[in-house]
Amino acid sequence: MYSFSLLSGISFDNIAGNVRTILDKKPSVEQSREDLRAIFSFMDFTSLEGSDNPAKIQLLCEKAISFGEKGLPYPAAVCIYPPFISLAKQVLKGTPIKVATTAAAFPSGQMPLSVKLEEIRYAIGEGADEIDVVISRGTFLAGDYNKLYRELDTMRELTTRQTLKVILETGELLTPENIAKASEIAIEAGADFIKTSTGKISPAATEESVFVMLQVIKEFYRKTGKKIGIKPAGGISEPDKAHNYFWLVNETLGKDWLNPALFRIGASRLANRIIDIIS
Repeated sequence: MYSFSLLSGISFDNIAGNVRTILDKKPSVEQSREDLRAIFSFMDFTSLEGSDNPAKIQLLCEKAISFGEKGLPYPAAVCIYPPFISLAKQVLKGTPIKVATTAAAFPSGQMPLSVKLEEIRYAIGEGADEIDVVISRGTFLAGDYNKLYRELDTMRELTTRQTLKVILETGELLTPENIAKASEIAIEAGADFIKTSTGKISPAATEESVFVMLQVIKEFYRKTGKKIGIKPAGGISEPDKAHNYFWLVNETLGKDWLNPALFRIGASRLANRIIDIIS
């Protein structure tokens, strides 16, 4: 049976109170223009809608490029569905912007492993730099932790040259203890990032769920010296909300995590609202 070695070092008491204590020290977004500029560089600029089409994705990529041309940081990546990977690679060629995609039966995770792996192979073949896979919450909630670990470990074997982000869908995991357990399984299976949500259910990212995930990352780093990234995603459209996550990472893990290699924010509407403040 899967053994949760990291959880013994984590307290689940008064999570909401601990989050409030941290965020009460946070400066206002109006006082944090440099933080907001940094958040721009942490963004996975995202479109994951059933209405997506080549013209829409081309505009998304061109808009991502335009930020850098206007003197803003480029977003870290665009995040799109697999059929648009090759188009995004073509449009973004010559920029530092990565192409991220979703896989492993996003957003439900409810497909046989062989199908999930074929989807990952397709994304790799199309040239994806980063792959955001989603766990089967049904498998997790049934208590079959070993099966979930084996699935993620097999996905990691395929993605040796790609950044692997593992989506937990924290809104369906129900308890902080479950969020921590799913975080540990993903990290032990080789995730480069753990990510809160698909953005397709409510609640998506919350400060409390991110705080729990940060505790697991912190404990893993304490035991191994290896840094794992964090990606809040889903419903993050306001600069103040994005700044909350920035501040939680800063105060829990430290400034070493405040770079695109270890911190991402999944967003689609956030960019324009940040521009309104810092321009």
